[in-house]
Amino acid sequence: MNEIKMQLTEKLDGAKETERQHMYMEKAKGYVETLAGKLNRTPTCCVTTFGCQMNARDSEKLAGILEKAGYRLIDDEDADFVIYNTCTVRDNANQRVYGRLGFLNSLKKKNPHKKVALCGCMMQEPSVIDKIRHSYRFVDLIFGTHNIYKFAELLVAMFESKEMIIDIWEDTDQIVEDLPIERKYPFKSGINIMFGCNNFCSYCIVPYVRGRERSRNPQDIIREIEELVADGVVEVMLLGQNVNSYGKNLDEPMTFAQLLQEVEKIEGLERIRFMTSHPKDLSDELIQVMKDSKKICRHLHLPLQSGSTRILERMNRRYTKQQYLDLALKIRKEIPDIAITTDIIVGFPGETKEDVDETIDVVQKVKYDNAFTFIYSKRTGTPAAAMEDQVPEEVVKEGFDRLLKVVQDTARERVSLLKGQTLKALVEEVNEQDEELLTGRLSNNTIVHFKGDKELVGKIVSVYLKECHGFYYIGELV
Repeated sequence: MNEIKMQLTEKLDGAKETERQHMYMEKAKGYVETLAGKLNRTPTCCVTTFGCQMNARDSEKLAGILEKAGYRLIDDEDADFVIYNTCTVRDNANQRVYGRLGFLNSLKKKNPHKKVALCGCMMQEPSVIDKIRHSYRFVDLIFGTHNIYKFAELLVAMFESKEMIIDIWEDTDQIVEDLPIERKYPFKSGINIMFGCNNFCSYCIVPYVRGRERSRNPQDIIREIEELVADGVVEVMLLGQNVNSYGKNLDEPMTFAQLLQEVEKIEGLERIRFMTSHPKDLSDELIQVMKDSKKICRHLHLPLQSGSTRILERMNRRYTKQQYLDLALKIRKEIPDIAITTDIIVGFPGETKEDVDETIDVVQKVKYDNAFTFIYSKRTGTPAAAMEDQVPEEVVKEGFDRLLKVVQDTARERVSLLKGQTLKALVEEVNEQDEELLTGRLSNNTIVHFKGDKELVGKIVSVYLKECHGFYYIGELV
């Protein structure tokens, strides 16, 4: 099988490109209708997401376009069209995709009409494309992170070709919105405020697969949120690889704090969340805006990665241990009820037992409400992958286990402080284990389960926090 490589070379106006893609949706609809006639039923599709909240938001766009084209969304990979929206932050994410592809191949042999597509960050790696070309030739469509808005056009190309379609761009300055979106939750939504990253942390592949920072026009962001609120959304999550650097490349620069103030003015919007924040760019202005806000949730995700200044320098994080501590403790002082969560990497090249001790020291001083701890994953193409002093696996595990215990003990201590309080929770779903319980999320991101009617899903209610169970609460509706 040969493959067809596509590339859009003409830079198009965003509005014109949106109109163009809607035209392709109608064309794709014709192909889906033809398929429906052959199958004697509505063709089904399944969108599976790997990775971060930005990937989840991208998947909602893919799902919206597929529905517009006439597919019926299901959660079963036995669907007629399966698309994997991939992540490549850690190597095990890649391995999960390869494993699932083997399973899809067996399903495709039983269904001659089945189509398989791959997109997302993993597809931006040339070595991945080579491997798929040679080992997974049953894949019908491959595209990356920069041209997701072309999905309808690529669908049409897939239907019109018997070859593998590959459409990967190295970078783009295009931002195309106003395409169909099928939201997972009717009452909350992610909003992309910017794309890409300029930081080039030495362990991270994101700048290479997501491209340079591109901020959306603030008027477009506000308009999109207003439309979501009119459609029943009460909580939004503003998304970017580093939201603190929002607005720097706009024709009329605007800070992230200023954007938050504009979002807060939207009537009917009750909660504002955001992630992720890079410590080096978190300003006093942002702290003050969060402190004064009635809508910004009392939760800040502030990745540490390491508590050792020496390792932070090798990671190219551009702050020291003391600078991070000063910032975190200032936030604690200014906003006492805030929950701070973080990311920590153990086993970065050259890390010693003493470096891990430095990280544990930060955890004990900041007292994180939760921390996502990861073992360093070598990513080909990053500076850290070429460093000679890779840490032996047994040494990494010892440091990871020590850190994890402190993280868990500290988080339990922080969460337990809420016991006996009555706080507001957004009811997100009926509990999966017990249908008599509802699951809600507090402003500080803590989960609480309590008895209530399923009609409360999507509403913000008052809950008395009765029993602390480590990282969540059992509560009572007030």
